[in-house]
Amino acid sequence: MGVINTTPDSFSDGGLFDTTEKAFEHAMKLIADGAQILDVGGESTRPGSQPVSLDEELARVIPLIKAVRQVSTIPISIDTSKPLVMQSAVEAGADIINSIWALRLDDSLEVAAELGVPVCLMHMQGTPETMQQNPHYENVVTEVRDFLAARIDAAVDAGIAIENIIVDPGFGFGKTTAHNLQLLNSLAEFRSLGVPVLAGLSRKKMIGRILDRPADQRLYGSLSLAVMAAMLGADILRVHDVAETAEAITMVRALAEAA
Repeated sequence: MGVINTTPDSFSDGGLFDTTEKAFEHAMKLIADGAQILDVGGESTRPGSQPVSLDEELARVIPLIKAVRQVSTIPISIDTSKPLVMQSAVEAGADIINSIWALRLDDSLEVAAELGVPVCLMHMQGTPETMQQNPHYENVVTEVRDFLAARIDAAVDAGIAIENIIVDPGFGFGKTTAHNLQLLNSLAEFRSLGVPVLAGLSRKKMIGRILDRPADQRLYGSLSLAVMAAMLGADILRVHDVAETAEAITMVRALAEAA
């Protein structure tokens, strides 16, 4: 899953793709590099970020989705918390709803069920504004898994088919570096939920803390975590550096096939 942030303030690429033209060019590059899904976001969710208006978010993402859909059939994920953005994006050609709130806000659960598209339910402790102030768990793996299990149940009860549900432990969303490492070590446990698992580790702050590297110098750390996540059971990898990650995962697949 290749990331396209059409925002001026995302943590690693804010401002790089903040026009439809630049974002479209990047989308074409990601597809050429081997992306199998595009994840389009118009509102930053980095720690301390502030929400944007509905009109601003729509203006950032809808023209891009329409432009990509005119030239490619690649699945497009809309990364949003707003039900109206979900609806407009799907109408414009998006295929997946990626919800950092696990469809807990407003009537997003009901809207997603009506739209009938796959959804990704992510765990987050707190809000983007507050999530990194003091993350605390008694047992991070158990608590995150139980939360996702409950959100799967809520989604199914709302009418979303179990075949249309993906889960994301939410690396970096209300977690310390230690929490993130515990979740990664236990990633295989999330397969017990019976749905595909998405891992978003690319360029995250945990890499910067361990390697002492800024966001634009975390490629090697990101590749290491992508390989580990794939070997530990992730079905989808949400990444910024598609070409490099695709090569790394090709090697993981070769090893798995040989076994």
